[in-house]
Amino acid sequence: MENINLSLAQVHDLAVRVLTTNGMDADHAAAIARVITAGQRDECHSHGIYRLIVCVKSLREGKLNGHARPVTQDVSAAVVRVNADFGYSQLAFEMGLPLLVEKARQIGIAALAINDCFHFSALWPEVEAIASTGLAALAMTPSHSWVAPAGGTKPVFGTNPIAFAWPREGLEPFVFDFATSAIARGDIELHRRTDQAIPLGWAVDNFGRPTTDPVAALQGAMLTFGGHKGSALAAMVELIAGPLIGDLTSLESQKFDAGVGATPCHGELILAFNPAILGGARASTGAKHAESMFDAIVGQGARLPSQRRFDARVRSATRGVEVPAQLYNDIMALVKD
Repeated sequence: MENINLSLAQVHDLAVRVLTTNGMDADHAAAIARVITAGQRDECHSHGIYRLIVCVKSLREGKLNGHARPVTQDVSAAVVRVNADFGYSQLAFEMGLPLLVEKARQIGIAALAINDCFHFSALWPEVEAIASTGLAALAMTPSHSWVAPAGGTKPVFGTNPIAFAWPREGLEPFVFDFATSAIARGDIELHRRTDQAIPLGWAVDNFGRPTTDPVAALQGAMLTFGGHKGSALAAMVELIAGPLIGDLTSLESQKFDAGVGATPCHGELILAFNPAILGGARASTGAKHAESMFDAIVGQGARLPSQRRFDARVRSATRGVEVPAQLYNDIMALVKD
């Protein structure tokens, strides 16, 4: 398939142009463009400019508030809350981040609860941003009810990602970010766009039968990874990133959507940990133990999670990124004069 080469600056500018010409305020568009550019840069194709399609749909359908004014609330010594005002989560996160970091540095652990937000992106941008300050981080969010529980065939859970970052002195952080479903929904969408079969184990059709057809998968139910283990983790994410922070489960997010097909609307929970306080006098020893573990992993030929992304990040900075021509044309068609 023919590709279009774009610089990272061109990706960012394209994202801003698409969003602002469809009625989104400039500060929101810039925050989202930063995340989309990061996804494309790291070759996370299902979280790059492809996501502009659902962003614009959400704007045009009137679900998303493109003029939202997030409000930050200092709840307690350890808790920050940001109401996203039914806008995307990116600007709300950026607004709540400084206070979250400040609290974690002061008392060792702090939580940021984002309510009433639409969320389309990966979670690693959030946890990486926190790790860059020297803190460890954990983030979770539900989505729409697309995923069946282990032993079932009807959607209950969202893809319900979990992301974690551990800061490393002078090195890229240790980061993982994965859906509790067998695969991200965006990957099934990309298979549909290119008319490619999906692997067995990703989804079932609407009759509960295993399928390799991405269209049937999107009409049926996705599956959790690891059977009952992934299913239990998905339920945990639903609870502590939904009801615990006074927000929606994936089932309720799906109801809120009312068949429009917009980005999921719900909450997000982000935790920050200060190794200096939690480790106390043993903090430096703990950091050495962590590095010994990482050395033991890579020393036998295994790779750390996100290493592929970091390698892609270096390539993209000098070579730009490759975007399928059809996807590029679809994105350009979203721009309003």
